[in-house]
Formats: sequence, structure tokens, C-alpha cells
Amino acid sequence: MAAYGVLVSFMHIIDTLQKHPSPPISIDTEQVETLTQIVTFLKVFLDAYISPVVVDGQEADRLERRIADAIYAAEDVIESQIVLQIDKRSPIVEGHDFYQDLQKVIEEMNLIKLEVEKVADEARPQQKPVPALTSSSTVKENVMVGSDEVFLEVLDKLTGYQLGREIIPITGMGGIGKTTLARSLFENALVKEYFDIRAWTTISQTYNVRETLREVVFQASGDSSSDVSEKELGEKLYKFLYGRRYLVIMDDMWSVDVWEKIKFFFPDNENGSRIIVTTRLSNLSQLNETSRVDMDFLDEANSWDLFCKTVFGKESCPLEFENIGKNIVATCKGLPLSIATIGGLLAKSEFTREYWELIEHNLNSIVISNNDEFCLKTLRMSYIYLPNYLKSCFLYMGVFKEDKRIRVSMLKKLWISERFLKPSRGKSLETIAQEYFKELVGRNLVLVDKLGSIGNVKYCKIHDLVRDMCLKEVEKERFYHVLRDDRPTITSKRRVVLGSERLLTSDVLRSLSHARSIICNYDSNEEESDCDEDEEGSDRDDNEERSGEVQLPHNLRLLRTLHAYEDGTAGRAYMLDNVFELVNLRYLSVSLHENFKFPTSIDLLWNLYTLIICCSDPLPIEIWKLHQLRHLIFNPSFFGLTLQNPSSADNDIVVMENLQTLKGVKNLILNEEVVKRIPNVKKLHLSYDKKQMEGENCLNNLQCFSKLENLTCIFRNEIAEYFRIRFPLSLKKLSILASDGMVLEDLMPKIGSLPLLEKFEIECGFFKTGKWETIEDQFPSLKFLRLDGCAGLEDWIISDKSHFPVLQKLHLVFFNRLKEIPSEMGEIATLKSIELRFCNESAVKSAKKIVEEQEDLYGDQLDLHVRVVVSKARDALRSLASANFEVEVFSM
Repeated sequence: MAAYGVLVSFMHIIDTLQKHPSPPISIDTEQVETLTQIVTFLKVFLDAYISPVVVDGQEADRLERRIADAIYAAEDVIESQIVLQIDKRSPIVEGHDFYQDLQKVIEEMNLIKLEVEKVADEARPQQKPVPALTSSSTVKENVMVGSDEVFLEVLDKLTGYQLGREIIPITGMGGIGKTTLARSLFENALVKEYFDIRAWTTISQTYNVRETLREVVFQASGDSSSDVSEKELGEKLYKFLYGRRYLVIMDDMWSVDVWEKIKFFFPDNENGSRIIVTTRLSNLSQLNETSRVDMDFLDEANSWDLFCKTVFGKESCPLEFENIGKNIVATCKGLPLSIATIGGLLAKSEFTREYWELIEHNLNSIVISNNDEFCLKTLRMSYIYLPNYLKSCFLYMGVFKEDKRIRVSMLKKLWISERFLKPSRGKSLETIAQEYFKELVGRNLVLVDKLGSIGNVKYCKIHDLVRDMCLKEVEKERFYHVLRDDRPTITSKRRVVLGSERLLTSDVLRSLSHARSIICNYDSNEEESDCDEDEEGSDRDDNEERSGEVQLPHNLRLLRTLHAYEDGTAGRAYMLDNVFELVNLRYLSVSLHENFKFPTSIDLLWNLYTLIICCSDPLPIEIWKLHQLRHLIFNPSFFGLTLQNPSSADNDIVVMENLQTLKGVKNLILNEEVVKRIPNVKKLHLSYDKKQMEGENCLNNLQCFSKLENLTCIFRNEIAEYFRIRFPLSLKKLSILASDGMVLEDLMPKIGSLPLLEKFEIECGFFKTGKWETIEDQFPSLKFLRLDGCAGLEDWIISDKSHFPVLQKLHLVFFNRLKEIPSEMGEIATLKSIELRFCNESAVKSAKKIVEEQEDLYGDQLDLHVRVVVSKARDALRSLASANFEVEVFSM
């Protein structure tokens, strides 16, 4: 649904012009009102009518394309005028030409509105839910493999001692095997004997309450009444189920709404009745969060078992096909639907090595194109029934390479810059982006790949088959264009993905005159390794290009997003002298050549949201005038770039109220002027390499940042009066790289008293007394604690477990004098892991003792795990290893 995202983006443009303190252009009030009315109407139409049920697919596609093209034209007129007026080198267009051009676009949009009204009138009588498909038409007989543990878990819930009526949600992505598991339970002999009544109904997205009730009534009682009302059916069902032990399976539920409408007709007989719900949505918590069963991908052994049973039945796999077969299975990434589909295809085909190799090399495209009615349809349903506001965000996932670990923070910044997010009063765009991301995870379309130290999602992925489905929708909706040819023709695409690092050249960029977003989708390390395999001539050309300059052509003046560098990575450096002439940019992420110099005209980037740059040139003071800026991130080196403090004498003071991230800046004096300029900052990463900052305490006003949640401070040298630092009470994450002379006894009480602090890391510094004693009620919210190389600590004293009541992870690094980890740590109920790296033997043995004591208390239910890393010189410590105590030897 590309048109919906375009409408949302366009309204952002109008809002930005109206709310900006010094807008680059003005628009006639009447034109603004007309545009707003039309766009609002079209958004309502897309929400209410554009669906496979209401409007014919081809007609919907045609309307969407026409809507998108009209909005694109309106964007171009407005943004072209903005750029022309900002760019002093270009002649300024007379105002009446702009208004006339905009009026032509409005007239076209009015014509579209009339056509849409006609379609809406014709479609309105058809707006009624489609009857839910019955089990007889949708249930496909499959082999169930690799779900034995889950099967037994659900079976235990079905036949357990809980007498009250219980709902058991089975969740997982499309094709994971939810329906197969439910069918196996439904047909199980013990289940048949245990329940008096069993009924199965498929809900689907377009459910019909009456048809759902009629199906359950028919399966439960054999009554096929079709001429009674919804209420009468419900009453009939209630009477029939009353007093009996029943099992009802509701397959493929997409919303809790259907349950809310029919739950009154399922009596709680206090006899162990059960209702199983299968759903792709992991966030239907209203059903029963405590009894939810999440289905995961199959492991290697079970994947192979399912494949063999699907292809060969009871026979074993011939030896000559085993290696190819296992390669095919590995590519399926544990998704039963993919394994079963490709296995079914192979089972019906000739058993020749050539054919199997063909399948191996074209697996996903074959799975998607073959068996369309079962495989692609199953996956595509998850996309079709996404809310419109999520569709653009999901399609954007296809931008990234197959198997790419996608940094979630970067993804959300890109969503914001592309303006996919529907604004909500009282919520920041970052909050909305996080909600969208959680919803995609909850719908099992996006997979969590790596969690942070306190449980936040740092990286995500999508399954290969889901990605292929995504790319098909991208192509259909013309959402973006992937460029792989290094000599492209002129393209009219507005969003372009460069599939190779070699494509970021002046010649290629010149061909992208219509581009509004350029996303570089490549891994620099992979590109370099590819170059090593090239012939000498190609390698030499690439080196010449690396040292050359990439000129951004003037026809890219309307570019909004340029993503050519990922924060925290080692990327290729470019000589983009004119990159800051692109005054329409919302998002800029690039690694710049060491000779690059910031222009003082950087403040002309009136609409810039995110600036991520790796460079070495000091930042110009004009950067304090970027009103819209939300994220300012620099990665020049470990210790940051210098940023001049703003001047209080500046007559054109801009309060950067949107700025949330300031990262990679060194020697910044947090005086009253800085605090006034960036009052809402949430993340600060600062470094200091001077003992005194012009006689001022550089962190004197730190506590004034009332919304600061994440603070990193690197002290290369001792800062005068560091012990007077006052931290804001809003802090949730704190990381300190201390100077060797920093006395930690001065800091720890202040840090321990922070009420919201969840993550604390400190490296270096020293304990002058050799003792750290936490006092009562310290670290009340801390989940993650990492102490690294804090010299001098011998005695760590915790008098009560209430000092770290919710601690989950403890990491200690390079402690060679610590006598022991306090035994009270073992009494913290939430503690899940302890990691010791290069600590002395007594500390390691105290960790072992904590594990042993917990094993005595909890036995096999023990959740605490200890990981110890030691050098070869202390190899003997490996004898301490046990089930929950892992020792890794490190060569030094």
C-alpha cells in the first residue's frame, strides 16, 4: 500500500512548513486547506475500501498508482520551490508561478477525489465480512516433525488439573506449523477420549461471527441450522456445551475482537474445558498470556527429518542425494512450510542429481512460484492484512540484503526520515517507530536476532522466504528499485537501492534525477573481499575510485535520504565536497574523506532529521541552527569531534527541541547555553581529554537534562572536580570510561541512588580504600552491571540482597585482587548470568559456590549460568566447569 505511505509523508511536509519557526516558503491558506481535505479523504478511502474484499484488485492498484503519482507531483512542486529559495545560486522563481503549479496539482487531485467517491459509493453495499472458511476447506494434512516437546506441553495443558475453562494461544509466523500442531492435538486418541465434545473452526481476518458460531454448533451437535440469528445460534451453543467438557480450536485468529464477541457462548463448566487459538500475532495478550505457546523454527536434525519424511516417506534418503538435500534444508532456515513445500515438489519429480542441484540453487524462487495456492498465499496473508500504516515499514525491510542483521535503531531512523509514521498527539516519532517495530515483531513478520544487555532488541532479521514475498510486493507496488548495473540508464524511480559499493559514483548518481532516497545496501567488508578475487586491473580501478571524488549532481537537489554508512562500522570514505548543498535532506549517513571540510552553510539543511557522519574536520558552530535535527552522530575516532559551544550573543538563537541524540562530541562544556539549546536530549555520548576546560566544570549542568536516559562519558584525563558531578534522575543507561586517577568511592553512591538506572558499565578508575560497600536501597532498578579493570578492589560488601533487587546480569573483567563475589548475589531471584573475564581464582571459586548453593536449592530449575574466561596459564580452572558453569580458555 505505497499510496498510503505517500499520503502520510505529504502531510508531514505540510505540517513542517506550518510549524517551522522560519519556514523557507509560505503556501496560500486556502490551498493548504484544500490539500488537507483531499488527503484526509483519500486516507480514509484507503483504510476503509482498498482491500481484497471490497475493491477489485486491479482497480485498487490503478487507483493507488494514480493517487501516489498526484501526491508525488504535489511534493515536487513544494520541495522544488523550497530548494530554489534556499539555494542562493539559483534564480528565485516568482511566487505566482509556484501557486499556479500547485493549483494544477490540486485540480488533478480533485479529479481523483471525484473518481474515488464514485468507487466508494459502488463498493459500500459490498462491505460485509466474508464467511470464515471451514476446516474442511482449509486444513491440509501435514507430517508433524520436531514439535514433540511443544506437543507434549500443549497436551499437558489440555488434560491438566486446571478445572476452569482455559484459553491456550499457539503463536508463530505463517508456515511455522501452528495449524499442523493443533490438528495433531485435535486428532490425538487421548484428547478424543478426554473431551466430550470437539469442534474446529477457522476464523481468518475476514471473520463472520454468525458463520463461526454456526460451524461450532454443527461440529459439536450436528445441528446445521442456517436460518436462525446470531444470538439464537449463540444460545443454542451455550446450552449444548453446558455441563460438558469441550475442546474448541479456533484456527488462524487475527484479532481478539472475534473472541470478545463470542466468548459469552462458551460456558465455564469448571470441568477442564479448553479453547485453543492459533494466531500469527504474539501480542493478543487479552486471550491468555500465561498459557501462550510460542512455536519456533525447527533445528537442523528435525528439519532433515521432516524433509526426508516428505520426500521419501518411510524410506531413507539415498546417499548420493544426502549432501544436496541437507544444503536445501539448511536454506529453508527451519521453516516447516518451506521444507514441506520443497519436499513435496521433489517427491513428485525425477530423482536426478541435476534436478536436485537446480532446486538447490534456485530454492526460494521455486518455493514462491510453485505451489502458489499453499505457500505464497500463506505467507502473503500476513502482508495483505497488515494495517496500512505498517505496510511501508514492512516493505522497507526488503531493502537490506538476505541474512542481513539489521540494526533496529538505524531502521527506525530511516522510517522516520522516509516519513512512514502516522503522527500521534503526545508521542514522539521515535516512540511511534518503536511501537510499529514491536507490532511487526508481534505479527511474526520480523524476527528478533539479538537482544541488548537489558532485553531491548538491538538487531532483527526477516526469514528468507518472507523476504522473497516482500520483494514480490515491492516490485508490484514499485516501492523501490534495486540498481545492480554499474552503467544504468536514466531511472524515474523515487527510492533507489544501490546493490554494490561501486555504484556510488558521480556517473551513477547523475542518472537518478528523480530519486528522493538513495540507500546503499552493501557490506564494505564483503565488497573488499570480492575485490581480492578480481583480476588485477579491476582491483586497481577500484582503488583509484576510492581515492577519487564523488560529485553529487545538481539534479539530486530534491534528495531526502542518503544512507551510505552505518553508525559504528568501518565504511569506505568518500570525497563528497558538495553533500551539504542538498538542502532538502532529511537523513544523511556517510563516511567522508579525511580532507573533507564542513561548510558554514550547513545550517541551510532546514529539514535534516538525522546526521550520521564519520569524518575528522571540527564541527562548525552553525550546526546549532538545525531546528529539525533529531540525531547528531559522529564517528571520527574513539574520542570524538570538537564542537564549538554556541554563543549567547547570537541574535538568531535556535532551540533544538527535537534533538534526542548527541554522540561523538569531545570537550563539550555543558553550560547554561548548551542546556538551553538542547533541552530534550535523551542520549549523550561525550568524551574529554583535557584536565580543565577553560576553568569551567564541563559537566556542571548535567543534572539539568531532565529527559536524559542514556549517558556515556569517556575521561581520557582526570577532569577537575569530577566528584561534584550530579547525574539526572532520569538516567536509565550509564557508561563511564574513567581516567586512572578517578576515585570510584566518590562516584558509586551517586550512581547507586539513581532510581531508574537499568544498565551501568564502568571501565578503569580505582578504589582508593580497596573496598566497595553498597548501602541499603542502592541500584533499585539495575538489570545489568559491568565492572572492567577497576583497580584496587579487594572487598566487595553487600549486606542485603535488596541492594540489587532486579539484577539480571553481572560482568566482571580484570579483577586480580577481588577476594570473592558477595554470596548475597546468589540470593537475587532475578539473576540469570555471571560472566568473569580474567579474574583471580578466588573470585571464580566464589562464583562456583553461588551456583552450587542455587543448585541445592532449585535443582534442575536453576536459571543462573556462569561463564568464565581465563588464560592458558590458568587452564586448571577448567576443572570447575559444570552444567551451569562454563569455562573458556583464551590464548594470550
